[in-house]
Amino acid sequence: MITLISNSTSDTKEIGNQLAHFLKKGDTIVLSGDLGAGKTMLVSGILSFYGKENDASSPTFTIVNEYTLTNDLKLFHFDVYRFNFEDEFLAMGGDEYFGRGICIIEWGEKISDYLPSDYIKISITKDSADENKRTILIDSTGKKSEELLNKLSN
Repeated sequence: MITLISNSTSDTKEIGNQLAHFLKKGDTIVLSGDLGAGKTMLVSGILSFYGKENDASSPTFTIVNEYTLTNDLKLFHFDVYRFNFEDEFLAMGGDEYFGRGICIIEWGEKISDYLPSDYIKISITKDSADENKRTILIDSTGKKSEELLNKLSN
């Protein structure tokens, strides 16, 4: 597990940008954190690595935003906060996105039964004393994501 401290939205974006260096097709990231914790800001940082920082928006109402990063790589940014049942993810074909690109799922713990067995889990926690400060915990759930964490920590 990696623990990082972000003292600003710029720091959070930079953490996303650094993570993007190691992401590839088939990777899945689950983002957890309260509303306003910085989940979409982290995605903005990942997109900035591909020159698409200004394209980032929360898919709260659309459920999934699709970004073409390169000719052969897409990023699928999900927000399943509004789901009441895990089966809603299957009903919208969410599981069909895995393997087609990089999948980032905000509130992914709500669909835990349908997540791939190997993914990166990122939890973002707001600091109660400093409104700009965040603690970002990055963990792995399998061998592939553990290898990515090792690259990120070096």
